[in-house]
Amino acid sequence: MSPGAAQPLLLGVRHHGPGSARSVRAALDAAQPRAVLIEGPPEGDALLALAAEPDMRPPVALLAHAADDPGRAAFWPLASFSPEWVALRWAQARDVPVRFIDLPAAHTLAEGPRADEDDGGAGSVPVDPLTALAGAAGYDDPERWWEDVVEHRDADSAPDPLAPFAALAEAMGALRETHGDGGRPGDLVREAYMRQRMRAARREFGADYAVVCGAWHVPALRARTTAAADRALLTGLPRTKVETTWVPWTHRRLARAGGYGAGITSPGWYAHLFAAPDRPVERWLTKVAGLLREEDRQVSPAHVIETVRLARTLAALRGRPLPGLTETLEAVRAVMCDGSDVPLALIEDRLVVGDVLGEVPGTAPAVPLQRDLTRRMRTLRLKAEAQSRDLELDLRKDTDAAKSLLLHRLRLLGVDWGAPTASRTGTGTFRETWRLCWEPELSVRVAEAGIWGTTVPGAATARAEAEARGAGELGEITALAERCLLAGLSEALPAVLRALADRAALDTDVARLAGALPALARSLRYGDVRGTDASALGTVAAGLAERICVALPAACAAGLDADGAAALRGHVDGVHGAVALLTDTDPGLRERWSGVLRTLAGRDAVPGAIRGRAARLLLDGGRLPAEETARLMGLALSPAAAPADAAGWIEGFAGGNAGGGTLLVHDERLLGLIDTWLVSVPPDAFVDVLPLLRRTFGAYEPGVKRSLGELVRRGPGAGRARSASRAAPEGFAPDLDPARADAAEALARLLLAAAG
Repeated sequence: MSPGAAQPLLLGVRHHGPGSARSVRAALDAAQPRAVLIEGPPEGDALLALAAEPDMRPPVALLAHAADDPGRAAFWPLASFSPEWVALRWAQARDVPVRFIDLPAAHTLAEGPRADEDDGGAGSVPVDPLTALAGAAGYDDPERWWEDVVEHRDADSAPDPLAPFAALAEAMGALRETHGDGGRPGDLVREAYMRQRMRAARREFGADYAVVCGAWHVPALRARTTAAADRALLTGLPRTKVETTWVPWTHRRLARAGGYGAGITSPGWYAHLFAAPDRPVERWLTKVAGLLREEDRQVSPAHVIETVRLARTLAALRGRPLPGLTETLEAVRAVMCDGSDVPLALIEDRLVVGDVLGEVPGTAPAVPLQRDLTRRMRTLRLKAEAQSRDLELDLRKDTDAAKSLLLHRLRLLGVDWGAPTASRTGTGTFRETWRLCWEPELSVRVAEAGIWGTTVPGAATARAEAEARGAGELGEITALAERCLLAGLSEALPAVLRALADRAALDTDVARLAGALPALARSLRYGDVRGTDASALGTVAAGLAERICVALPAACAAGLDADGAAALRGHVDGVHGAVALLTDTDPGLRERWSGVLRTLAGRDAVPGAIRGRAARLLLDGGRLPAEETARLMGLALSPAAAPADAAGWIEGFAGGNAGGGTLLVHDERLLGLIDTWLVSVPPDAFVDVLPLLRRTFGAYEPGVKRSLGELVRRGPGAGRARSASRAAPEGFAPDLDPARADAAEALARLLLAAAG
């Protein structure tokens, strides 16, 4: 400010501090300024009136993003206990002019740094003022010091409501004399702009106005500077066009763990302190008891009384005026949680941090895509919630199918509101389970996706077509085709299929072809389930499968190393599963694929891991007799075979998720072959194959390993001999009864059909 000018009312605060918020309200009531200036981007002035709307419920955030690049965005969050929000609502309730005075977002976003990473106040500068002041007062925890001197202070009954701000300004002045800008030179530019806005307010209101800002800025705003010096600091700043709106925010995103620079450790606790009219500890512990009872823990009123008594005792022993969060949680752990940290972690997550999600009026500015999304959410009764929850969908129901389409389309647009997860109620192609959690950043993702269209289906279609044109790998296009079918984007399929056919025709790498086929097979399956016409995919998938059948044997015999053989073995598994889904499209495909597997299983030039896997797939499919399987195993494990190749054969045949352990338990002949080979491996070679064998047999279930150990202990074949020498158990016939088996098969088919 200029020399000799009268000073306005400067209220230095800690952002999101309930004690600061109460003190600001008391100071404004006492001073009754003609205008209120608040630290925040001036572009938000046009949106301030929305804060008075009944539908506006904090926590909310002012969002600013570059008009030509919505990904460059910044948030200015406000909670009900934020001093800035209290000052804003105080001014609106009294028709007092209120304005934002921080450096415009047009400059901030043009330079690159995000405003939500810089609170301009106590907690964000490298030299932390709270830590320094707490240390000077003899505290090792700045949060505890702040609670004692600010949060536990009764601002409404204080004789001088302005005294705390004067004391805090004096302390900050001493710190800035020592540390200057505190290691954040950008603050000097911000403070120069704030002083310019204060000069404009002086010309309009005189000195009778109040400024609510981070306490760190108060000494700089009170400094004697000239307008010319401030203009020099602001000259030449880059600028970009920005758009602003209000978006919902969450308590979890106010927490430091969420990455917000001006975050606090306990937003739920602070919200309670601000809202509790009296006896905050007792009211808080009542909430804790209610939460624990919801989780079926036995918590009585006597527990609450004893917890209050213990918290007060701890505060008295530590010389604190009232129990803080530390004492309260320690008392809860000891009394209500029986010393366990498990229920305490739930309390910290649900109550200390919390999942409160704010609301903004429908009249707030928004891109057309956001408005369309909001309308669809309302129609489908999908509510944005900060707390993660599971959504079970039955795709045979129209409403559930529409919800699934919306969520898949949003994922294709990069708006990951929901993530598919395993169902807890059943399986089947007609079921989907989504885990929903709305994060404030999704508002930015919606704004970014707005460049693709004004409606969710239109934008998702345009995005899919663009991705198909720019895809570099065949696997990317097949995955995109699957996503288009899941999202019901039939209009995007022609462009995706053209790109798919072009890429498949040019690609000669059998591994990439094999990696792409499973997604196409799943796409055909989902197209049938969702009623989407995916017949055009059948032609592409059939051609792809035919090329794989022709090229795969040669590719497997092309001198693969261990890693290459393992990768190709995984592709064999994928193609085998895809063939099972494509038999309706091409009935002869299964026979051709079985021929490929027989070729792989019997060709010595193919690595052992792939030969063993091919033999196992043929055996499971009933296309390789047990005698032939034993012959192939005997050849693979003969003394002439290299130990490493033989171990690879076992890994392919009985390893991974193949259920090979169960097979060996029930077919002691195969187990005998492996046992005979194993004991014949020379000692020097055994050391080389041991890691692979341990990986193969170590993956078996404990019960399977116990059974195999028992069989090996008594000798393979002994169990079979004993079984043959004694009669069948009581109630069981020696041979299978075809009539009873047919009846059981019919019942099993009926149950599976009912399960979807």
